[in-house]
Amino acid sequence: MRIFLIGFMGSGKTHWGRLLSQKLSLPFFDLDEQVTTHAGKPIVEIFDTEGEEHFRLMEKEVLHIITESHESFIMACGGGSPCYFNNIDYMNNSGTTVWINTSLDVLFERLVKEKQIRPLIKELSDEQLRNFIGKKFADRRIYYEQADVIVDEEPVEVDKLVEKIFHA
Repeated sequence: MRIFLIGFMGSGKTHWGRLLSQKLSLPFFDLDEQVTTHAGKPIVEIFDTEGEEHFRLMEKEVLHIITESHESFIMACGGGSPCYFNNIDYMNNSGTTVWINTSLDVLFERLVKEKQIRPLIKELSDEQLRNFIGKKFADRRIYYEQADVIVDEEPVEVDKLVEKIFHA
């Protein structure tokens, strides 16, 4: 079983991925961490020196490498992962996609504290960040909505998450 957690940055994909991994005894991969390892440098540096397009190509490559080399896992995907190179179709055809649909207000509260470690938002004022979240979320929603499972509850509970995944 392959489970791909998708959703906007700050939605809790890595947090829930680690919990699901423990609960289901499956390996866990954070796609951003795997890209960092593959590239040998942090994502911020990839964005700064090679640009977002290069990062997205690397992200696709690493997504395919992990998926094709593992029968079962939990993967926390980057917020934009499903939106490029037909990745959402690839993930849907390779496993179960789960959209962690976190409210825009909660996303803002989380991301305002994490700006420096996130290349797409590190230079934004708080007001610009709120606008960025609204616009990007609207742009990406069409991809997120293609998930097999949509989790809207807040707060999410791991047992309910497992139940939703297995009864999708």
